[in-house]
Amino acid sequence: MKMFIIALTAFTLLFVSACQPQPELVGPEPESDTGHAIEPVTDPTKQNLKEQPVSFLKSELPREIDPNIDEDQIRILTENNAAFALAFYNQVPGKDDNLVFSPFSISLALSMTLAGAESDTEQAMLKALQFGLPEKTIHTAFNALLQSIEQSQEPLNNDMENGYFQLNISNSIWGQEDFNFKTAFLDVLAQHYGAGLFAVDFKQNPEGSRLAINDWVSEETEEKIKDLIPENTINSLTRLVLTNAIYFNGSWLHPFNKNQTAESPFYTLDGSEILVESMKLFGENLAYGQGENYQAIDLPYLSSDFVMTLLVPDTGAFNEFEAQLSQEELVNIFKNMAFTQVDLEMPKFDFESDINANDPLIALGMGNAFDQESADFSGIADEEALMISDVLHKATITVDESGAEAAAATAVIVGIKSVMPVEPISLIIDRPFLFMIRHQPTNTILFMGRVIQP
Repeated sequence: MKMFIIALTAFTLLFVSACQPQPELVGPEPESDTGHAIEPVTDPTKQNLKEQPVSFLKSELPREIDPNIDEDQIRILTENNAAFALAFYNQVPGKDDNLVFSPFSISLALSMTLAGAESDTEQAMLKALQFGLPEKTIHTAFNALLQSIEQSQEPLNNDMENGYFQLNISNSIWGQEDFNFKTAFLDVLAQHYGAGLFAVDFKQNPEGSRLAINDWVSEETEEKIKDLIPENTINSLTRLVLTNAIYFNGSWLHPFNKNQTAESPFYTLDGSEILVESMKLFGENLAYGQGENYQAIDLPYLSSDFVMTLLVPDTGAFNEFEAQLSQEELVNIFKNMAFTQVDLEMPKFDFESDINANDPLIALGMGNAFDQESADFSGIADEEALMISDVLHKATITVDESGAEAAAATAVIVGIKSVMPVEPISLIIDRPFLFMIRHQPTNTILFMGRVIQP
């Protein structure tokens, strides 16, 4: 028997011309603004997108491997990302509903957008995203962070029967095929994010372009996220779409026993009792912590650099805990967790969230980027003024069981010692809670959400 977490997200930024359509001018091929060519090539992996032909533009510059950056700057970036995660979380409507989103996906796509933002738009984006580093340093730090996460993907316990771990993080940019994108912008995307530009025809075939992008998202998320971009969202004024897809599928390091799963009561925010399928894990050595009004626990995955952190407020304290949770408090929670034996009972859950992030981002101070009069993305292109029209985000998470036998696994935590209590700590999650899937070495929050009603 094994326990699967499938968590995936897709994120899309839509840029449109801030002007009405102009007569199309025929001229020479765009010249490089940095002294080297933008090379058009055919991307063979995308030729199955039958809706319209897709060509691929890439900078001559390769991705920068092992970027030269101070570890403190990576730490600052991850702290900034965590602050953004909580700020965005607090702006998403529907406080009484389940929620899952990927703050990392949103930060990543918007950081790529930041490469083309100028003047007040750049400053507004830096503020909204909680960034405390210079713009150029942000791209280098993201590159180093991405490579650190990529290097952690190999499972540490390959002998686990039926064990599985997969993490895919993919970025892509889709641009109008005859648009003069600045080479400096494409260089940043190639060097730091490993991304090129897919050239499509938004002007003449907006629907075919939409289908092509949705197909890419579906492919990158193992067909779990479909139709990210709704009909009529892309039109002839669209010039650029930035997409980021994250697919996460991992087995627990300490599997739950399916035979012990049973219906148990769960108490919603208003105190109502419902019955849910609840899983049980006995006597495992897990990172655990508690504070004045909460308990916290880490559940490691097969690749144990990754954990799911559960934050369980005391009965009646959910709204207070949620409102007071800050980046500093989150760091303290992580620091104060220690390994101990735990008897855990938690519900299975399976849901998705579909978020138009325009309003949350505007509330955080990024309204300038959406404004036809003031948006400045001249770092992307000069020939037309650009603005962001929509920021679309869809995420889904499944915590479920499959299989018939429990795999043998032993947790060995090198360098951490704890005194085992005579009796394991009991944590029964029978009330609303928050969850995060995070990369432990960098404290990067890949996914975040809340379970109000499993």
